[in-house]
Amino acid sequence: MNRSPIVLSLAAAAALMLPAAAPVAAPRVNIAKFDALPQPLPLPYHAGNAKAEIAAARARAIKAHKRLLIDLGGNWCLDCRLLAGVMDLPQMKPFVAKHFEVVTVDVGRFDQNLDIPESYGIKGRLAGVPAVLIVDPKTNRLVNAGRETALADARSLTPQALADWIAGWVG
Repeated sequence: MNRSPIVLSLAAAAALMLPAAAPVAAPRVNIAKFDALPQPLPLPYHAGNAKAEIAAARARAIKAHKRLLIDLGGNWCLDCRLLAGVMDLPQMKPFVAKHFEVVTVDVGRFDQNLDIPESYGIKGRLAGVPAVLIVDPKTNRLVNAGRETALADARSLTPQALADWIAGWVG
């Protein structure tokens, strides 16, 4: 019998990037395509003292028993802005706030704040952005090692797949 190769849906492919068992289900996102996100898309990255912002967020995360989510990217990056747009949705914003302390870090054109991913063991140039670092604040260790650039082509996913990926890292 002649069988064609197996083709995965985008949602199934995104699920392969998730941890083995997602302990918390993501909220249902009420939009199917990114063009339905509120416009203009957020511009989440700004100049500032990224190390101080991460340290403060880490302290808050420890106190609140949350994980630290460090979003490395740039306002020039559509995939970064799509991620920010999904995290700002009314269904996602409270979920993210409940489970994560979020810090956005501007990496410029891969020429700023690159010591931050390096401090979490990411050597060399980032493979893409957004690079999302999920950190256990108590140990300051990267939880999603090897998967930090899984959303660098976010536009090839769906808003729900992005929400599911984020939920997969709830501690």
